[in-house]
Amino acid sequence: MSSSHGHPRRWLILGVICLAQLTVLLDNTILNVAIPSLTRELHAATSDVQWMINAYSLVQSGLLLTAGSSADRYGRKKMLMAGLALFGVGSLAAGLADGTGQLIAARAGMGIGGALLLTTTLAVAMQIFAPEEQPKAIGIWSAVNALGFAGGPLIGGFVLDHFWWGAIFLINIPVAVLGLLAVAALVPESKAPRGDRPDLLGALLSTIGMASLVYAIISGPHHGWTSGRVLGTAAVALVALAAFAWWESRIEEPMLDLHFFRNRRFTGAVAGAVLITFGMGGALFLLTQHLQFVLGYGPLEAGLRIAPLALTVVALNFTGLAAKWSARLGTPVSIALGMVVMSAGLVSLARLDTEGYAGTLLGLVLIGVGCAVANPAMAHAVMSAIPPERAGVGAGINGTLAEFGNGLGVAVLGAVLSSSVASGRTLSAGLGAGQLVGAVAVLAGGLLAAGLLRRAERVVA
Repeated sequence: MSSSHGHPRRWLILGVICLAQLTVLLDNTILNVAIPSLTRELHAATSDVQWMINAYSLVQSGLLLTAGSSADRYGRKKMLMAGLALFGVGSLAAGLADGTGQLIAARAGMGIGGALLLTTTLAVAMQIFAPEEQPKAIGIWSAVNALGFAGGPLIGGFVLDHFWWGAIFLINIPVAVLGLLAVAALVPESKAPRGDRPDLLGALLSTIGMASLVYAIISGPHHGWTSGRVLGTAAVALVALAAFAWWESRIEEPMLDLHFFRNRRFTGAVAGAVLITFGMGGALFLLTQHLQFVLGYGPLEAGLRIAPLALTVVALNFTGLAAKWSARLGTPVSIALGMVVMSAGLVSLARLDTEGYAGTLLGLVLIGVGCAVANPAMAHAVMSAIPPERAGVGAGINGTLAEFGNGLGVAVLGAVLSSSVASGRTLSAGLGAGQLVGAVAVLAGGLLAAGLLRRAERVVA
């Protein structure tokens, strides 16, 4: 491998790992459109449906840090192949399930594979590209994330129109097999120069802490924020995460080196990432409600009308335009500018459109432009603040922040909507209020991250 130019087949390898990434991301959203079919054909109760969706995200979010650390320790190629195999086997089990319990268990197994895939794809991308090409590579990786978000409802809707519900899982299998063969043939092995001793207690505490935290956030709107179930789970999360931080500060070879948080570049990117995913995750959740309940579109029609957001991100990142702008502007300005444009898009969703689609379209394009510029810059800031040999942990942190911010955004902005409607406002006005809260969070995240990153650059200079 040439260190000055990166791996000779780096772009082909990036295509392979992006295909694996896309499969996992599609599965985050594809199940939503299948809920009516699953309820009817498996006689699933509401609680069963919630667990079908949540089993995947809870296991995945709980294991991201552990998966990233394992990839650094045992080899990123090995973990990428293990992730593809687990995801493929889980998809087969889900597609052939004949009861809700089997489907929930299969989805949990897919979540393990998903955690391994999400962390290793970004870590491998950082390893095979030279520093000057990393921003463009991360831009393409980020564009695939946007494509996964928008593509799930569209592919799910198409498959369910022509086949039975199990087909939405079985279509993952040929992709997983193709991915396995391609990874085996093309992806070089990389891992930390010295194999750290496994931090088993750290892995256990981080998994319990993150899974409990995400569960408390997910179940808050349904069970009530002051219910015993939510408060109890939140308490378990706080105790486990506090114990995790204490343990990581005590041992010689920690899974997560807490010294990373002394790096202003790292803390700036981390703080911004949480607020950005909070605003974006919640706002896009509200947008799907707006399109279906206010404008009267079905799930597939709503998915098609959200697609311009992803198409804008894909166009700007795949052509390299966003990477060129970021290189010219620098990371702090790119993030600040991207967040301002995204906030303007969210305000457009809240204010310009109560009857038709025109204001929504403008808002989606603005959000797409902001995402294309800011998100790769933010991911690159996180990854470049961490030593290359810990790339898996860096990717795990990046993924954990996205899961946490997204879940919190859906819960909090959903609560804003509920309280607005309960106070006598129309659904449309409540959705608008939620979008404005999301806009403020995105703007605050962008300015905070840009300010901290600017200060870090001055210190280095």
